[in-house]
Amino acid sequence: MFKKIKKVITAVLFPVTFSAVALGAESETWIIDSQEDWQSSQSAQTNLEFQDGLAMPLAKKAIFRSSLKSFSNKRSAESITLSQSPVWHNWQPVKNLGPTNLLNAPVFLSMGPKNYWIFGRYGESKNKDFSGLPTQLKGFDVPLKTTPYPNQYDAPGGLQKDAKGYHAWQSRDMVNWVHHGSVTEGFASMVTTAEYVNGKVYIYYDFPNDQDPHLYIDEDLMDGLPGKNMGMAFKDPSDGSDTAFIRDLDGNFHVIYEDWSPINASTHAWDSPLAGHAVSKDGIKDFEILKPAVDERTNPTGKFAEYAHPHWHRSDPENYPGKRITVDVPQHRLKAGDIRAFAKYEIHEPEQNAYGDWASIAIGGQYYLFGDFDPAGKHGQKNMSVAWFTSSSINEPFTFSGSIGQGHPDPDIMFAEGQFYLVTQTNTDYVSPGPWVDGVEVRVGVDTNNNRVVDNWTKWEKVKEQYDYIPGFAKQIAKTPAQLELSDLPDGYGFQFEVRLTDTTNNDAKPILDRIALRFK
Repeated sequence: MFKKIKKVITAVLFPVTFSAVALGAESETWIIDSQEDWQSSQSAQTNLEFQDGLAMPLAKKAIFRSSLKSFSNKRSAESITLSQSPVWHNWQPVKNLGPTNLLNAPVFLSMGPKNYWIFGRYGESKNKDFSGLPTQLKGFDVPLKTTPYPNQYDAPGGLQKDAKGYHAWQSRDMVNWVHHGSVTEGFASMVTTAEYVNGKVYIYYDFPNDQDPHLYIDEDLMDGLPGKNMGMAFKDPSDGSDTAFIRDLDGNFHVIYEDWSPINASTHAWDSPLAGHAVSKDGIKDFEILKPAVDERTNPTGKFAEYAHPHWHRSDPENYPGKRITVDVPQHRLKAGDIRAFAKYEIHEPEQNAYGDWASIAIGGQYYLFGDFDPAGKHGQKNMSVAWFTSSSINEPFTFSGSIGQGHPDPDIMFAEGQFYLVTQTNTDYVSPGPWVDGVEVRVGVDTNNNRVVDNWTKWEKVKEQYDYIPGFAKQIAKTPAQLELSDLPDGYGFQFEVRLTDTTNNDAKPILDRIALRFK
């Protein structure tokens, strides 16, 4: 079920290793990382299984005791750093996040501490007699009015005329939401993702639906008016879109998009086994297509077929000429004789899983993609879920990590209030403290008199990763590794460590160890 996934190590970089011990001019590090390392470096263990370079607990409690690493001269231990598998399974279901009247696929954007945004269509209240009253809300210095919805308020921008596209709501605590009004127009009502750079918000939308990403740049989300429409940002050569945009730490804009060339997307929730990847310096133009981010295609047959899309010709007949449909397609409300544009694809066998409606985030350099999951042989809303993939680099292939929930999710993800929020268009959303799974304790012992027996142990200490905002970035999250400082441990000729694992969750997540590094001065 679990496999070693390539990951970023965010601790100090060590000299090149050629075994479990790395030698350097000024430091030495004992590293346990590979399957062989785990097996050869243990002196005892309880309820653990070593598989694919991971140490996986088999019960609620497990213990790993290392062998004694001895040296001819005295050494001084500096720190021990523990890494877990980045599969990220510790999600908890919660009631829907965000405003009650938000419609369509929600889009998240964090602009730093206490500055959280969500975008979606605005649902009108059925209570036509409601009249908002002036009120105040901590953290907001603009005039506010009450609304028919609990924990929701209208700012002046929210009272502007509806431009019929997506709207913006802002929160300081992920509980109360202030409506600031329109951010796109009606023709741009298929918003897929948003990014933030230098005080400007980049709002990407498909036009027509499931085609090339276009862009608004908004310098004032609070004025109730759409920003500047920049037009097409990326001319995707394939059909499909539903993009995720994310800036890397160098400021480059990466787009992950659906590529429908290997599948009949109309029978697979408008998703695909193939996710394209392109990069641009400014997110506005000049995207360079790179190798796919996700590629789970089966075998190509060399045979091609086509299917109709319900929106392309109707929204943009000049660029998407149509032809008559010969048979009814009830699931898409298409009738024989209707004129629609068609997509061409290569038939693949056996049947394929399909993914899409992408969202993205990076934690300490480890990238994650979240999206729809429409499994092969089980198509339909009730069998869909949120899936996620991960990679140690945005430029390397992503590996499937897991799935959760039920329904067509069209998800997005954001870091806020010290945890991660996964929002969907279904009736259930999710929260997580992060990829790290609690329940890890460690202690380190030292042999001070060279008799190959530990005579001094540190106290047992709980360790965990910590996460924080990176100024200027919405989707790049800083990570402090799970580390125990050892400056109080005496110098010695040998060192040993023990790790206690306790499964503290009520979900499928387990504290799976991936790597341990004991660093000496």
